[in-house]
Amino acid sequence: MAGYGWISFTTDYGTFDGFVAACHGTIARIAPDVRVIDVTHHVPPADVARGAAVLAQTAPYLPVSVHVVVVDPGVGTSRRGLVVATPGGLLVGPDNGALIWAAEALGGIDAVYELSNKDWLLGDVSRTFHGRDVFAPAAAHLALGATPADAGPEIDPETLVRLPDPVVTVGDGWIEAEVITVDRFGNVQLAAGGDALAGLGPDLVVNGNVRARRGATFAEVGPGELLVYEDSAGHVAIAVNNGRAVVVLSVRPGDTIRLTERVQP
Repeated sequence: MAGYGWISFTTDYGTFDGFVAACHGTIARIAPDVRVIDVTHHVPPADVARGAAVLAQTAPYLPVSVHVVVVDPGVGTSRRGLVVATPGGLLVGPDNGALIWAAEALGGIDAVYELSNKDWLLGDVSRTFHGRDVFAPAAAHLALGATPADAGPEIDPETLVRLPDPVVTVGDGWIEAEVITVDRFGNVQLAAGGDALAGLGPDLVVNGNVRARRGATFAEVGPGELLVYEDSAGHVAIAVNNGRAVVVLSVRPGDTIRLTERVQP
């Protein structure tokens, strides 16, 4: 196989410690010519759904890659390590749901292999640092041209751990949807696709008491006002012009938001 010229890397490690550097170093020692794209290392600790959402929304815009995801509160337990093959690249990480949404975004799951090849492990595997000792070296070997089947036995995709489907309900003049993510600007992204906004008028109410306007750019509302729009990932989102919607609405991922048309007096 020709292999891959790129590895993408998504974790909750942060950048205050040496965890990310150790994984980069492991990859560089095995595959020094392969380039690494850091998607983010600021997923909230152990927030598997956030890591899954970030990569799923980013991976289609990356070069065809081996995508490593390490948001792994079950590290060191009996949870499996995986290599997931898709039409748009490979995914490497724990069997906790972190890989599934990205696999779907890359064309769907072609095959799944349990990561158990001892020749790919980095020495004595730490029970708390599989990113360095298991997933990074596996990604490097795959990037060099090893086949996914070299990782270990093939497993049934139906046995994979999956995250619950986010809540989305659309009615006549209203949308009810779960908060998927909140970005660093405080914009609140909902599970509903942007096309759901077509059934709503321009004047809206959020959660029954907060006024908002439907629009396409932040400048369409005044400073401090709420905007409901379709974001760059194709989701319904809520922002505040020169503010933070997450603070105004006092929500967090997993909460449900209801958007309704505002009845004019």
